[in-house]
Order: sequence, then C-alpha cells, then structure tokens
Amino acid sequence: MNPAAMIKLMGAKKNFERNHPKFAAFLKKTLERGIEEGSVVEITVTRPGETPVRANIRVQKSDLELLCGLKELSERTEP
Repeated sequence: MNPAAMIKLMGAKKNFERNHPKFAAFLKKTLERGIEEGSVVEITVTRPGETPVRANIRVQKSDLELLCGLKELSERTEP
C-alpha cells in the first residue's frame, strides 16, 4: 500500500476512535477475544425519521482469514 495512503488511513482511524470511543472500545474488546466461526455479527442503521435497516452474517472461515489479515496489516502500521 502507498505509504501516504497508509498514513492518511491511520489518521482516520485515530479520528474515528476519538469521535466514537465507546464503539472503538467495543470493537477492540470483541476482537481481542476473537470471533469464532459460526458467530453471528449484526448491524443496524437507523436514519433520522426512517425505519431501521438490519443485516447480519454468520461468520465463515474465509471471513476470519480476512479479519486476521487486516489485523496483521494494522499491527505493522502502528507506531
């Protein structure tokens, strides 16, 4: 990945953590324990004045491989 793009991405990550500390802490705690194959991950988006929209996935082995790769990438880019 382009070093400038990586620096920009890491800055966006830090900004996200400042703006949403509880959500960032939730993600960290959840991912530290690990997500097992077969777990269900659900997300809900509620726009002002609209009905909530929900989606979920049942975690597969390939999903875990992707998360592992992203975690390794993140660890290599942190100071």
